[in-house]
Amino acid sequence: MSGTAVLRADAAPSAPALVIRPWCMRDVPALVEACRDPALRHWTSSSVENDADAVRWVRAQQRGWAVGDRFGFAVLEAQPDSTHGQLVGNVVLKEVASGEPSAEVGYWTAAHARGRGVAPRALEALTGWAFDTLGAGWLKRLELLHQVDNSASCRVAQKSRYEFDSLLPAALPSFPLDGHLHIRCRDA
Repeated sequence: MSGTAVLRADAAPSAPALVIRPWCMRDVPALVEACRDPALRHWTSSSVENDADAVRWVRAQQRGWAVGDRFGFAVLEAQPDSTHGQLVGNVVLKEVASGEPSAEVGYWTAAHARGRGVAPRALEALTGWAFDTLGAGWLKRLELLHQVDNSASCRVAQKSRYEFDSLLPAALPSFPLDGHLHIRCRDA
């Protein structure tokens, strides 16, 4: 599948509309800037220190699209008729080709955009696309995982109608603490 999907999320009372599109090389400078945030570095497993790291990261997102097992999107505050704008986050659908009727979602929000509903709006757009377009007919469930101490991710899950399912034991090194598993089923 080519990386041509462009998703949109309506404006919120205090934030502009979002354009959600596959990552591209023009996003490299903004990605480097976003990844300088200590909070983002704490919660994400990827390390982007410089332009070369960012180019590798974007290429990995593009490979995921080409293979069809990972669909990463840049989240932008942009005019509705544009696919350019200010980078405010990332959403991803991953673990798609596992042979199961489920996949995993992930997200992050740039420091300057936190508190404006970016993650829940982008996640809702991704969820709809995953169920209605990408996985129509076979995708039954989406999973969202986060460490127990990541209360912001728990709020995003709740706002996006991902119900708490279970407590997961720590899995070093990726998850040094216990985690929450939230799920959303196609019919939710």
